[in-house]
Amino acid sequence: MNDKYIGGEREKTEGFAHHKGVFYLHPFPLVRLILQFHIQPTAMKAYKKVVSQLEKALESMELETQDSLTRAEKGMALSKRYINQLRAMVLKQGFKTQEDECYFFKNIKPQAVSKLIYYIKLFTIESKRPRSSKKAIKRYLQREIDKLQAYFNENLEFYHYYRRGSERLDHHFFLRKKASMRLYPDTIHFVTDAQFSTSHDSSLATIIAYDVLIVYLQQEIAHIQQAYPLVPQAKKNIPTVTWSHHKVDLIELIYALHTTGAINKGTASINEIALLFERIFDIELGDYYRTFLELRSRQIPLKFLDQLKSSLYQRMLEADE
Repeated sequence: MNDKYIGGEREKTEGFAHHKGVFYLHPFPLVRLILQFHIQPTAMKAYKKVVSQLEKALESMELETQDSLTRAEKGMALSKRYINQLRAMVLKQGFKTQEDECYFFKNIKPQAVSKLIYYIKLFTIESKRPRSSKKAIKRYLQREIDKLQAYFNENLEFYHYYRRGSERLDHHFFLRKKASMRLYPDTIHFVTDAQFSTSHDSSLATIIAYDVLIVYLQQEIAHIQQAYPLVPQAKKNIPTVTWSHHKVDLIELIYALHTTGAINKGTASINEIALLFERIFDIELGDYYRTFLELRSRQIPLKFLDQLKSSLYQRMLEADE
């Protein structure tokens, strides 16, 4: 008998194996077992692929869109589209085990939903931003940061659980059948959409989104406070240069320079280094902290730095010939 894990229950299909939406009759247990082994990894891989596609679509959109409100609107539309796609896939394919379900609602779905939350809050904040003095804007942005941080304080126990990388209560927080009001969830999604929600996946998505949003607001304040002037044109004519690699590669390089303390003996902030590169290459890096978080989750986190190292080493070898 073949079975598929859906919402805490197993769907039984006597004598059938299911693959890519088609049911095949397999009376032999070994054949069914082989199919079951291959179906689930494919499904989980497909779920991750949707999130990856969303991230790439958002990165392209961010590069093409300068206005913050327009960026937020487009970000919301893209996020909703991919989340709906993800939901349809989950309802159709389900999960083979509780461990797979738990992994999805802790590590995959929150990454997608966090982007929707981020752009919704970004739109709200930017649409109300004062059009007055820099002092008023700075005060407004700081108040918004305080509001976001208040959410962490209101959900301090779960916030610390996530920050510590704990797993002890994952089966309570990230399984649909375990959803309970006694766990103090801050969302009703697990009631209104029980097939695609657990008690805390939305809370986790909110924490991820607010983390990124706080950094964005801090960057905005840093830009307002920026003291040093534009690059002087006097002593030397500085050539106009452009960054011809991906923006994410430049962000990877910036974080490497900051981490090694290679600029100003390590006293330069990440904001200052990023702003310097923005001016040199006439590029808008956007929310580079969010990009840094995404770099950490890549299969090869330091792809560009590895490429720099191997390319330079190859050049040295060729020079010796």
